[in-house]
Amino acid sequence: MAALKYLVLHCTATPEGREVTAADIRRWHTSPVSEGGRGWKQPGYTDIIHLDGTVERIVDNNNEDANVDPWEITNGAKGYNSVSRHVVYAGGMTKDMSRPKDTRTPAQLKAMESYVMDFHRRFPRIRIIGHNEVAAKACPSFDVQKWLESIGIKQ
Repeated sequence: MAALKYLVLHCTATPEGREVTAADIRRWHTSPVSEGGRGWKQPGYTDIIHLDGTVERIVDNNNEDANVDPWEITNGAKGYNSVSRHVVYAGGMTKDMSRPKDTRTPAQLKAMESYVMDFHRRFPRIRIIGHNEVAAKACPSFDVQKWLESIGIKQ
């Protein structure tokens, strides 16, 4: 068990307007490589924020404390997983998949703000970051630090 240090925000890197389910995430991440998956033991995220703003749990995190228990480790950011919680929103790419784009719907924006504000209230010392801050990726297709400032979170 390790102390939680980060909340990492992600996008599914799927086309704008296309829904993604928790089952999709599980299949993409945990299916064998021979079947087109990544072959991971766990999916990459604890929760997904759907297009309609619904938040769905992907990996159980029953105690909701400031520790990352072995069964809570998700594979969202290499080198950070044992000290992070990961949340993903459906989207993050243009409809034609040609480039990254902040595709959060108004409902997703509201849900993400609520999720992050609640998380920050409960764990004010834990740093909230975008995946692109710890990996050479566009994910989550928006500037997390600028967005946090816009909702009143200063880290």
